[in-house]
Amino acid sequence: MTGWSHVAGSNERIYRSLRGLEKTASTSRVLNLAALAVRNAGNPEHAAAPLFKSPILNSCVVLKHRLRAEETDLFEGLQRTATKVIAPFDKSDLALGGRTVFVGEKGWLPVLAELRGGTEEMVRDVEILEAFNELPSLDPFLLREHMKRRGFEVSPTHFDISPGDVDKMQRFVGGEIARLIELAYGGSGSGGATGRLVEALLSSKTDERLEPLRLTLQLEGESYREGIFSWKGFLYYKWVLNTLWPRLKEVLVEVMKLRVIGPRDRDLMVLIDEMKLRLRGAMEGQVKTVMGYLRTYDGVFAQLTEGNAIAFRDFLLASPEMFMALGEGAGTLSHVATFWRYRFPEGKPLMASMGEILELLQDFEQGLGAEPHPLSYAA
Repeated sequence: MTGWSHVAGSNERIYRSLRGLEKTASTSRVLNLAALAVRNAGNPEHAAAPLFKSPILNSCVVLKHRLRAEETDLFEGLQRTATKVIAPFDKSDLALGGRTVFVGEKGWLPVLAELRGGTEEMVRDVEILEAFNELPSLDPFLLREHMKRRGFEVSPTHFDISPGDVDKMQRFVGGEIARLIELAYGGSGSGGATGRLVEALLSSKTDERLEPLRLTLQLEGESYREGIFSWKGFLYYKWVLNTLWPRLKEVLVEVMKLRVIGPRDRDLMVLIDEMKLRLRGAMEGQVKTVMGYLRTYDGVFAQLTEGNAIAFRDFLLASPEMFMALGEGAGTLSHVATFWRYRFPEGKPLMASMGEILELLQDFEQGLGAEPHPLSYAA
């Protein structure tokens, strides 16, 4: 049972990472409601449509956590990642620690009840967390859409995606599906109509403007809703990765230039060099994997634009496993790039203490699923 968890060992590294993200609120791997609560204090819109019924949960941190060997026994069956809820002792200082629970671990509901301050109106909070658990990452766009799709009315202040990013994604998606719009709408989707159709596709609500697409895909009811959401997910991750490549390339170069300052140990310096190479290899491997998923999607989508709607429909309905793997891979890469740039701003020296470098590389390696080195650093 997870229960009360103060900062120690691997948890200490988690809290340090979260503390570093307090100003950015969220990444693909982290939904920092503690930071959002502080940022939106006094905001009536935020308070009027909270995410959770429990005020404690509305100030928690939720993260997608890659399970360590000693944590897998907490669950029935085999799984690699889990949704972790952290209720900090002080939402303005995450490094002080807090109480934690994994969604779906054995006997998690009594722990959650204690963590949230009782069982009153607990059903909705459990449903929200289980909905979180259905997603491969905590990307704010998909999280917002998933909440709407599940019928939860939540203030958009809980999902940190800017209007500018939404506009960029719509332009990207417009370019991606232009050929399909021409096919399904007989050329009537050009110009401003294309923008409206993309907006309808990315909306979480059923829109009559998509009726020709629904007929093209031969989908009905729940299968149509699930298929469109899966398609939206592939388009979203393709956009995310398209914008992420330049930052990932910078990290791949900069990680090899990272220097140790202050006291150092010869053996640990050798270990750091080995970990740098291993991390770069793990990142390159993850990029290759997600690119493979996107090539599969592109191939089936090409069949759709050539008139084979059945192949694309069947792909969407059979793609949850690939969608989850793509989301996990994209989320991990996004988190590495985001946190790296937060810790090492552009133009600033690429240097840190030996202990911090070891912790940073360990966290990134663990998130990417790289095999741990037999030597480990204890803070």
